[in-house]
Parts: sequence; C-alpha cells; structure tokens
Amino acid sequence: MSATTGMLKMSELADRSGVSAGTIKHYLREGLLGGEDEVVRTSRNMAYYPEAFVDRVRLIKRLQETRYMPLKRIREALERDDAERLAALADLEDSILERAAGVGQEGPHLTRTQLLERHPLPANVLDRLEAIGVLTPDREGYAADDVAIVEAMVAFRAGGFEESLGFTVYDTLRYRDALAPLVEEEVRVLLERLAGEVEVERAVGIIAAGRAPLRDLVGAMHAKLLRAELDRQRPRGPLSDRPP
Repeated sequence: MSATTGMLKMSELADRSGVSAGTIKHYLREGLLGGEDEVVRTSRNMAYYPEAFVDRVRLIKRLQETRYMPLKRIREALERDDAERLAALADLEDSILERAAGVGQEGPHLTRTQLLERHPLPANVLDRLEAIGVLTPDREGYAADDVAIVEAMVAFRAGGFEESLGFTVYDTLRYRDALAPLVEEEVRVLLERLAGEVEVERAVGIIAAGRAPLRDLVGAMHAKLLRAELDRQRPRGPLSDRPP
C-alpha cells in the first residue's frame, strides 16, 4: 500500500475544508496542523496531508472567524487540547452564546413612533444615533438596550448637556469605543470559565444574573473614578493665592 493512500493533495484539502490553499499553507507555517511527520512529501513541489487535517483546518478557521482568536492563541489551545475536544468546547460556547445573546432583550420592541412619543428626543438626534451605530433597531423596532440608551440621552439633555455647549451624539462613541475591548475580554473570560465546566442552562443563567450587578459595578466604578479625577484636577490652596 502506498504511503499516500487515504491522504489528500493540497488542492483536495482546500476543497474539502472550504479554506484556500494559501491560508492552509499559512496554518502549516504557523505550526497549527501538527508536525512535519504527518505530511508525506513525494517531491519538492508535491505533498500529501492526512484526512484529519480537514476538520482541523475548519476548526481553526471557525475560531478565527467566530471567536476572533489570533493564530497564536489557537496554537496554544491546540497544544493544551486535542482538536476534537477543542471543537466540542467551541460547540458548547456557540450554544451558550446563542442562548445568552437574547437575555435582557425579551419583551416587545418599540416602534420609531412609539419611541419618540414616549421619550422627548428630537427625531434628527435619533437618526444620528442610528447613523453612527449606537442604536441598532431591527425589523421589530428598538429593543430594551436601545430604549435604555435613548432614555439616558434624554436625561443628559434635561440635565444641561446641550448641543449649544458642544455636547453631541458623537460623544457616545467615546464610551462605545472604550467599552468594546472590555466587553470582548469579558465574553472571552466568561466562555473560558463556563464552557465545559457547567451545563449550558446554568451558564446562561449565570450570564443573565450578572447583567444587572455588572451594570451597577461599572456605573459605581465610573462614578468613583470621575470623582477622583475631578478632585485631582481641582485647584489647591487658598483662593487668594490662585492666579487670576
């Protein structure tokens, strides 16, 4: 029996996995597909690869595209666990994400008309919040998170945060951009600690239970940091000693 029996050419591996040959070669260079001993080279320009590489290539691509994992982290994960266990963990994570994504968004959405009727926010401000991606209504309208953002914007404006003073909807981007990497890390840690350790139902319950206290924690820590920064920047010494 030939040493290449049951093995795949690069073109066949690419077809079977749905991943380009160039990408697969990059995975090989990065050490993600095992050692050279698994590859049978019949000439300088011809090599054959184990059929097991098909699932491994798919898994690596999946982790890249759905978990946004860099190749270095994927390699480390494959070194800790075999591909089968890693794929099972990814399936568990998918189940947790699928179930947890809608937590807190239950209940009826508000239409644009309902939203503007209930909250005194100018329509052009609502439009700008949507244009910059802070609000993301769907076919059903505005979900609970979007409604809460609108309520906060209304409260800001009522408190004196007016456009005439330079306060605009674009200020929200500062908070979104600062929170995005924090939230990405938060989800990574949650999945790392929950997937494979508890049942999916319990994992979703833990994530759901953490939403409110996490919101309160972030708000409390922000308030504390804001107070500390205001205190740090306030002038020191008697008023008479301060420059005009």
